[in-house]
Amino acid sequence: MKDILFDFLSKYVSLTDDEKNALLALDIFRSVKKGTVLLQEGQKSKDSYFILKGCIRTYYLIDGEEKTTAFYTEMEVLTPPCVISKTPSEYYVGCLEDTILTVSNSDMEEETNRKFPKFETLCRVLSEELLAKQRIDFDAFKTSSPEQRYLNLIQKRPDLIQRVPQHQLASYLGIKPQSLSRLRARILEKKS
Repeated sequence: MKDILFDFLSKYVSLTDDEKNALLALDIFRSVKKGTVLLQEGQKSKDSYFILKGCIRTYYLIDGEEKTTAFYTEMEVLTPPCVISKTPSEYYVGCLEDTILTVSNSDMEEETNRKFPKFETLCRVLSEELLAKQRIDFDAFKTSSPEQRYLNLIQKRPDLIQRVPQHQLASYLGIKPQSLSRLRARILEKKS
């Protein structure tokens, strides 16, 4: 798993052996079973996640119903807002598959950034990329119909169609599972 992480990081910075060893010494790799809840509503956390293998999702529990807001898969980062605000989490983070990820916290990051300044630059670049992507995704979601959202999902994240239960996909798209079934049927009918 360390090779996957270092390959990803090499797209942004070149690491010396000392820098690689410093990262490995942090003991950041975790294997987590499907169904594990990494963060619960109301819980405080300092942890950020980088998914090496697997799928996690963020969701709210509103009136007993789960409302999925995002899916994170290989080579994606999740820093829950509660980490930055130092307040209890407003949502849950759960594993949809057996997942291998790195878990870091602000204390680890500060120490690593102090010892190796290029990590601070790396974190800034990754944060800027993530912020831009989230803004684009949010705008696309707000300005599109459920059918456009689904077609966009098929185009940009086709793996999720096979990896995620239909009711969670429907929730993510902002529709009921029955509506997703009808929408899929309509799209298939148009293609025929």
